[in-house]
Amino acid sequence: MTRIGQAVMLLHGGDREEARNRFGQLWSELGEAGDAFHRCALAHYMADTQDDPGDELAWDLRALTAAAGLGEEPATGDRADGDRPDADRPDADRPDADRGDDGAADGERGAGGGAGGDRLAEAREGVPGASSVVRAFYPSLHLNLAADYLKLQRPEAARLHLDRARDAADALGDEGDVNGVRAGIDRLERQLRGR
Repeated sequence: MTRIGQAVMLLHGGDREEARNRFGQLWSELGEAGDAFHRCALAHYMADTQDDPGDELAWDLRALTAAAGLGEEPATGDRADGDRPDADRPDADRPDADRGDDGAADGERGAGGGAGGDRLAEAREGVPGASSVVRAFYPSLHLNLAADYLKLQRPEAARLHLDRARDAADALGDEGDVNGVRAGIDRLERQLRGR
C-alpha cells in the first residue's frame, strides 16, 4: 500500500504518466493471484490515469472484480450486460464503437479524484473484517462504472450501475464517508436525465 500511495501522490500532483507507469509495474508484480484488496485499490487508481474511456472502463471493471474477491458480493454487484468475467484482460470490454467523451466530468468519479477518493488506501485501518471494507467500496465502484458507461454513450449500462451505486450507498446509511459519493450519484443522475 505504501508504493500504491506514492503513485497516488504522483497522480494527485498531476503526473498521470509516471503514476500510470508505476501502477502498471505494481500490477505486473501483483499478478492474477495477488491480494484482492491491493488489486482493487490499484485498479481503482489506474482507471484514473487512463486517457481512453474504454481503458478506464476496463480498469474499473478490474476493481469491481477484485472487490468481489474480498469475500462479499452483495446483490448490487451482479454484472451488467457488457460486464464480462474476463475483465482482467487488458482489452476487456473495449467497445468497437467511437470512444468519444460525451461530457461526463471527472468529478463524476466521486470524491477525491476517483470514487471513494483515498478511502481505498486507508480502508483497512481500524475496520474489523473485509466485509465492512467491501460494503464501503461498492457505491464508489459502481459510480465509477456508471460514469465510464456514460462517457462511452451506453446509457442503459450507466443507469444500471448508477442504480447499484445508489442502492449500495443507501444500504450504508450514514456509515463511512458516503456523502461525496452521494453527491457524485446526484450529479451523474442529472447528466443521465439530460441525455
